[in-house]
Amino acid sequence: MVYSEEFSLNLRNERQRYASYRYAPFGNIDYDSSLLLIFVIQVNYMNIFVTKLNYGTSEVSLKELFENYGEVSSAKIIMDRETGRSKGYGFVEMEDESAKEAISELNETEFEGNTIIVKEARPRENSGRGGYNSNRNFNRY
Repeated sequence: MVYSEEFSLNLRNERQRYASYRYAPFGNIDYDSSLLLIFVIQVNYMNIFVTKLNYGTSEVSLKELFENYGEVSSAKIIMDRETGRSKGYGFVEMEDESAKEAISELNETEFEGNTIIVKEARPRENSGRGGYNSNRNFNRY
């Protein structure tokens, strides 16, 4: 293997730092004869908006639909608080590359009796409408 000079220097400094230890502080690993490399893989996830769902569609069936295109980290159908019934839309989260393929393949396709619309979810915009006490700072004069 070829290492950069900076990496080799850092490795030598670390070995000197732990030279007085019989074992490395990570457990029973002989530090002088072992080299521990850690690779961090960053995976970007995309949130997908799915609308015009059948009101009887479950989160499990939505997840299974998207699993045909890659690993799904979550699938959520939005429910009405008062009635407990589906609002007809939901969100699916999956890896970027798989998500792009799923969006292009599934948009405007038939699923459980309805033609669904599949798009990349956008962050919610602040519409200025508020909930309780939204006009609290309103001054008439």
